Amino acid sequence: MRAAFRANSDNAPDPAELIEFVPSDYFARANMSDMFPRSAPLEVDLGCGEGAFLVAMATKYPDRNFLGIERLLGRVRKVCRMAVHHQLANVRLLRIETAYALRYVLPPETVSVAHVLFPDPWPKRHHQPRRLIQDGFMEALHGILVPGGELRIKTDDEPYFQWMEKVLARAKGYERLDWPEDPEYPQTNFERRFLAQGLPIYRALLRKV
Repeated sequence: MRAAFRANSDNAPDPAELIEFVPSDYFARANMSDMFPRSAPLEVDLGCGEGAFLVAMATKYPDRNFLGIERLLGRVRKVCRMAVHHQLANVRLLRIETAYALRYVLPPETVSVAHVLFPDPWPKRHHQPRRLIQDGFMEALHGILVPGGELRIKTDDEPYFQWMEKVLARAKGYERLDWPEDPEYPQTNFERRFLAQGLPIYRALLRKV
């Protein structure tokens, strides 16, 4: 889905501002109609970083809507400008903590696919409670996934992946699926860097049941 994003007057807002979704109420579930001008399957990139994966997916699949969630303002503004540059009307950015977005902002049973790609491993033991993949995360995600919706995870950090495996194994309402190598699945900047160094990539695919 493409659009020109041209300003109608000198007083019109920066087109990049139209890409960022700012909820009118951070304590109530958002309406998809306020976020996207059309109804389409929704995929979310949880912690979209600098946006290479998000933009690649939105370009490749114009019939889907894509929401990037990122807490850092600089990254959000950068990805918004990228979406405008590529004329992607099927992209929105939400600046907020991922866990909060799942539990309080995103509407129930609206997400077809959730992507978690190379999240911060927080390797120090006393920082591990900050890791994204936790029991509460899996519970909250289950509520916003559509029936049959998927969670796709990639990481280069083996200790974190071992942690994930334990969390995923005890999560209720999911089934584990095989995820063979898929050359059509865009790579993040992190993944390109890790592969160039010859590092292994660990991944998991789950489906809501």
